Amino acid sequence: MMRISPAKAIDLLQRGEVVAIPTETVYGLAADASNELAIAKIYATKQRPANNPLIVHIASATQVVDWASEFPPLAHRLVQAFWPGPLTLVLPARAEVSTIVRAGEPTVALRVPAHPIALALLRDSGLGLAAPSANKYTQLSPTTADHVEAGLGAEIPVLDGGACQIGIESTIVSITGDTWQLLRPGMIDEAAITLIAGRPANQSVTHTPKAPGQHLLHYSPHTPCLLFTSRPALMDYAANKPGGAALLFGDDIANLKTTITLPAEPAVAAEQLYASLHTLDAAQASVILIESPPDTPAWAAVRDRLQRATYQPVSQND
Repeated sequence: MMRISPAKAIDLLQRGEVVAIPTETVYGLAADASNELAIAKIYATKQRPANNPLIVHIASATQVVDWASEFPPLAHRLVQAFWPGPLTLVLPARAEVSTIVRAGEPTVALRVPAHPIALALLRDSGLGLAAPSANKYTQLSPTTADHVEAGLGAEIPVLDGGACQIGIESTIVSITGDTWQLLRPGMIDEAAITLIAGRPANQSVTHTPKAPGQHLLHYSPHTPCLLFTSRPALMDYAANKPGGAALLFGDDIANLKTTITLPAEPAVAAEQLYASLHTLDAAQASVILIESPPDTPAWAAVRDRLQRATYQPVSQND
């Protein structure tokens, strides 16, 4: 793997190259968000469709006005509550913001990450960095430098910042004046946003911007995956079709050769989710059997990732 120093990362980014960088959510494949040739390298490396916008990472909330044409009071309140942190705001874009980074949308997605290495890189480089997850499109997101290499190859330069602490992608919220929409669930949940922003006024919203992570099949291992609504249903399937591995939540009672059990605490489970799926993906099982976590608001982000990771046009759980 091409591990590089922060100084080398800055040099590469300022020269229009891509670099995998750590954030508190997942590792991102970063490039100068004002350099369209650099942005194109992100899309090409990830094999990502051009109609899928990128999140621009910035060093502080004072830089919002460099990218957004409007910074409403509602957005200010959310920024004060949750930045730096795993919250992305979608705001009306300034005309000069690249249409490539925003995939032709009239909006731009912005976030101040909470990872100290990412923040230092943003400050010291003087750049806004487009940085979607450092993996091929629709595949598992990386939460370690080793995951980046496994997904993108050893030729991608990586700034190693250790394991990500949040473990899944940021919450995405669209702001239009004094109204908001939740576009992607994350570990800053809808209840926390509602405490700051009030109830979402969905009736007055006329346009839902495109946002990352909305493809029906996403965050997916190479090994086929099946999502089960209950532990007994998973165990029945495993008994009839041996050779699978399992991902469970709470107490481990599955008698499978390869089983990972995540804690019954949403934040801890989210932190370990992708690393666990990477481990199961490498186990050479015939299938990964996944127990669905509780259907409660606290688990919404984890459920969203697992539903996309296991998406199939026709259910195989019947």
